[in-house]
Amino acid sequence: MMEGLAQAEAAVTACANPAVWALCADDLIAALDAAHRIEQRLAAVKLALIREFDGRGVATAQGASSTALWLRERLHLTVPAARRLVDLATALDTGNPGIRQALADADITLDQARVIADTVTTVEAAVGSAAADKAVGLLVEWAGQFDPTLLRKLGTRILDHVAPAIADAAAQAALDAEARRAARDRHVTLSTLTDGRLRLTGTLDTETAGLLRAAIDPLTAPTGPDDQRSPGQRRHDALADLCRLSLRTGELPEHGGEPAQIVVTTSYDDLGRQLGAGTLDTGLELTSDTVRRLACDAAILPAVLGSTGQTLDVGRQRRLITGPLRRALVLRDRGCTFPGCDRPPRWCDAHHIHHWADGGDTSLPNAVLLCAHHHRHIHHGDWAVRLGGDGHPEFIPPAWLDPEQVPRRNHYHRRT
Repeated sequence: MMEGLAQAEAAVTACANPAVWALCADDLIAALDAAHRIEQRLAAVKLALIREFDGRGVATAQGASSTALWLRERLHLTVPAARRLVDLATALDTGNPGIRQALADADITLDQARVIADTVTTVEAAVGSAAADKAVGLLVEWAGQFDPTLLRKLGTRILDHVAPAIADAAAQAALDAEARRAARDRHVTLSTLTDGRLRLTGTLDTETAGLLRAAIDPLTAPTGPDDQRSPGQRRHDALADLCRLSLRTGELPEHGGEPAQIVVTTSYDDLGRQLGAGTLDTGLELTSDTVRRLACDAAILPAVLGSTGQTLDVGRQRRLITGPLRRALVLRDRGCTFPGCDRPPRWCDAHHIHHWADGGDTSLPNAVLLCAHHHRHIHHGDWAVRLGGDGHPEFIPPAWLDPEQVPRRNHYHRRT
């Protein structure tokens, strides 16, 4: 073996710096196929060596706690990659030898070998070795047509071909087992970062994953040709929209005796002068621009504070666009009023054209519906909004976008 590997290494080394530009298209394809076959054959040799190495306990004899950790240090692999090699080497040695031979013959790839080994293990546990042998032959044949992902999907129904009498019962048992694993492993973790942001991680079961995609996918499409957000940023903003909608329904359970809500504390003078920051009830700070945007569609609780900051008196809520006024706003605007936006009313905030903090009143002529994205855009961008002569909103683009600054309207929502 050592002599053969030395010869193989020398032959491959001789091909390491070839003049590939001189190859015609047919020769280029043939060379690529040959290199791929050699790669799979060498993978079979490598797995055989790893299995023998592991079986002898050489790694522990040399001071490593496991073969996988020894491989990490020796071959500079990640631990998961090393463990996958050890697991596959064991499966090919103790399982059906047909998989190992198919890899050595370059009939399957290393990734396909993993899929076949996993599938055959399941089949053997369900119906025995005879069906497992049959499954190997069928899966190796399919491997000539399908990549590992499709091969794994086909493998979920392999019993239809090798043991049709029990296929349905086995499939149901597998589905039940998967449902139990999903229920056991479901979790969501919220980790607060030092700068106030939140890291969201977790694993959703199949039903919850479907619910989330059904709710979030319609909101992740770009809002227009000028939308420069990445897909990840659009999903982030869609999740924010879902939270706003949930809070707006009023159907969430109370939390600490109060309706579900976010609470921002700021100085009224700072709010009017567009200065200072707001503070969430969690103690984290928001920029003045964010506070003013949130104030457009929020309840204001005026408070009188003592010299040490104690609350001495809290007045009644005021300035919230709700009830009959919001219904009238919905009837007039029918959705987000920014040009080209198709967001429906339930996804929209009520924006004060003349900010309430600047003395604007809470009335239909001083309000427009804006989705969360365009609400931020209006507060942070150079666009202006006003009501036209017919009482419908129109937007003045910034001069850098349109030197003539011709007013634009949203024609998506049907007007009566």
